[in-house]
Amino acid sequence: MELAAGSFSGEQFREACAELQQPALAGADWQLLVETSGISIYRLLDQKTGLYEYKVFGVLEDCSPTLLADVYMDLDYRKQWDQYVKELYEQECNGQTVVYWEVKYPFPMSNRDYVYLRQRRDLDMEGRKIHVVLAQSTSVPQLVERSGVIRVKQYKQSLAIESDGKKGSKVFMYYFDNPGGQIPSWLINWAAKVALTADPWMW
Repeated sequence: MELAAGSFSGEQFREACAELQQPALAGADWQLLVETSGISIYRLLDQKTGLYEYKVFGVLEDCSPTLLADVYMDLDYRKQWDQYVKELYEQECNGQTVVYWEVKYPFPMSNRDYVYLRQRRDLDMEGRKIHVVLAQSTSVPQLVERSGVIRVKQYKQSLAIESDGKKGSKVFMYYFDNPGGQIPSWLINWAAKVALTADPWMW
């Protein structure tokens, strides 16, 4: 799942846009995990890891698409509200901007860190303005693995946002994360379920 050098393709952005209009849930064993307050969360078991991929669909009634996309991209703001951030910044590597993110894990588990590419495009799809953000783990020689911190090498996220026709936003999110180490898959899946059902848009 590691992304090679280069940018995301136009097709990847279009696929995220398409999920807003027609969720791609057919042809796979996507299961409805929870449906509440206008938000639906689906999961699909990844056979190789025993972990779940997630898709989230819903509406945020009081947040405009542009504001939501801007907040999502604002790493400095995330450091203010996310108590689990230990280190988070962007760095130019090989002509690309990558994100480094170290996450605090409770004792006795080791912290995890991520190195990933992230791109945002604001698209016009037949008159529909859609903000799309794609992120995926990568590897660069400038950001080597640190002693005592486990590097997350399987991380992927897609986010698509458009107006709900009123003052809010219609949102789609895809998420997969394999934190590695010796954490049992059942515990990872339980933690992911709790986090997603609590506040899925802040992942």
